[in-house]
Amino acid sequence: MRILLTAVNAKYIHSNLAVYSLKAYANRYGEDVGLAEFTINQKKDEIIKGIFRRKPEVLCISCYIWNISLVKEVIREIHKILPDTAIWLGGPEVSYDSKKVLLECPQVTGIMKGEGEETFLELAGHYLENIHTLEEIRGITYRKNQEIVDNGWREVMDLSKVPFVYSHLGEFKNRIIYYESSRGCPFSCSYCLSSVDKKLRFRDLELVKKELQFFLNQKVPQVKFVDRTFNCNHNHAMAVWTYLTEHDNGITNFHFEVAADLLNEEEISLIRQMRPGMIQLEIGVQSTNEKTISEIHRKMDFAKVSSVVRRIQEGHNVHQHLDLIAGLPFENYESFGKSFDQVYALRPQQLQLGFLKVLKGSYMYQQAENYKCVYQDKEPYEVLFTQWISYEEILKLKLVEEMVEVYYNSNQFLKILPAAERLFPSPFAFYEALGAFYERKGYMDISHTRIRRYEILQEFLEERDPGNRELYIQLMTYDLYARENLKNRPVWAKNQSEYKTYIREFYRQEGESRKYLPEYQGYDERQLSKMTHLEIMDYHPDTWERGCYKFLFDYRKRDVLTYEAYSQKID
Repeated sequence: MRILLTAVNAKYIHSNLAVYSLKAYANRYGEDVGLAEFTINQKKDEIIKGIFRRKPEVLCISCYIWNISLVKEVIREIHKILPDTAIWLGGPEVSYDSKKVLLECPQVTGIMKGEGEETFLELAGHYLENIHTLEEIRGITYRKNQEIVDNGWREVMDLSKVPFVYSHLGEFKNRIIYYESSRGCPFSCSYCLSSVDKKLRFRDLELVKKELQFFLNQKVPQVKFVDRTFNCNHNHAMAVWTYLTEHDNGITNFHFEVAADLLNEEEISLIRQMRPGMIQLEIGVQSTNEKTISEIHRKMDFAKVSSVVRRIQEGHNVHQHLDLIAGLPFENYESFGKSFDQVYALRPQQLQLGFLKVLKGSYMYQQAENYKCVYQDKEPYEVLFTQWISYEEILKLKLVEEMVEVYYNSNQFLKILPAAERLFPSPFAFYEALGAFYERKGYMDISHTRIRRYEILQEFLEERDPGNRELYIQLMTYDLYARENLKNRPVWAKNQSEYKTYIREFYRQEGESRKYLPEYQGYDERQLSKMTHLEIMDYHPDTWERGCYKFLFDYRKRDVLTYEAYSQKID
């Protein structure tokens, strides 16, 4: 092995599509080009040892915001033990300030900038066959004697020329499959590097269909499209979604990043016909402040986004993930709270609260000084404060982010959250107060069990509304049993011993009649009682009205979007 393509991923389940594409494009060199993947969770010495054992003559490492510090540490040590190895870096974290990287990292021979397949092929030809000089290769910055030479950017390539990289799926077992049917982005969002590449191009649709069919045949659990705005071309999106709908294998889930306000009636109609769980949609809202949206050069009609999200929700078959970004220009703390409440009102399956990252090469990077945007020197270059929002307010939003992640995005508190939110003027105010409570009590930065999360929420609500303690406890009990048939009932849950005779009689009758559990043929009453759960409540979990309500949880049937057990009210 003479050239080693190396990726350092954020997690083991991730794979690096870039290095696999480079290797596939340079396939003519066979075993002379190898590939190694590591993760940032491995010890530095393990990564160094892994590279050293392969003894490459040329080491190429893919650099991103999450791995650049570790990569720099690794190359310093690798250069000591493999002093004759040429080290090349590539990826978004080094492409836009390549000269500066070379000045800071004397161990590095050169940088591959931007799209890398053709650049790497020529670089491999330079080292393996001496058929190109470095002066001839576009898209690189490199050292020549004591100088740093920049050969400029390479013209973008025909995406259909990139070979399919997943022919041997064994290498990706238990890992996320990333797939690319387009490159570039038609939009100019100032915080995003995709806006730098204006040359939007698509992979040939017949190739795309053939490759998607491979995933379907192999029953891959999930395929994540990395297209920046998948539905920016209606015909392309419709062709892919129609093919997947017609050839659905009942198993594979496909993830797409879309602009919701671009979805038209034809696309929405098709989406609503899809198998529940076949696709999931990630929708970047970022802010609902019109001045902010205009300033970041983003085109987004939030009224249309809201309409589309609700239309899709009516089909109850698509997981929707909506994003917000804190720290954008003209977005102060109060304005962000309004953005939060407006997006939260759509009740997506997940609401991601992120913080502005000032990426090298982006328009936001160029304008940071004008915005008085101060951000971390070290990756991920996250905003600290701007002229519109203070660091103290950023810290408060961090607490909100944590509470949303724990209580909302987990889908484990679906009945209790609406009851808790009504005590506050807005959902944002609820999560703000809950985060402040966590911090005041010293509960942040501690690993809590799921039961403990319920207990902390009980403690919080006890302070706010002690008169409805029993209602909150019963709603939490419902939420717990909606997720799993607990072996040990929480000590704070209402004691069900007074209903023991009724519950026993219910299962006896159900063992004979199968009125509520027709799919459980062959199981006796004792087995039915263990495989399901009957909860008797003094409050209705949706209306909160007092009474006697009996709910049967069936754990063999679950909601594809929330993973809640199917529940039915017993007459």
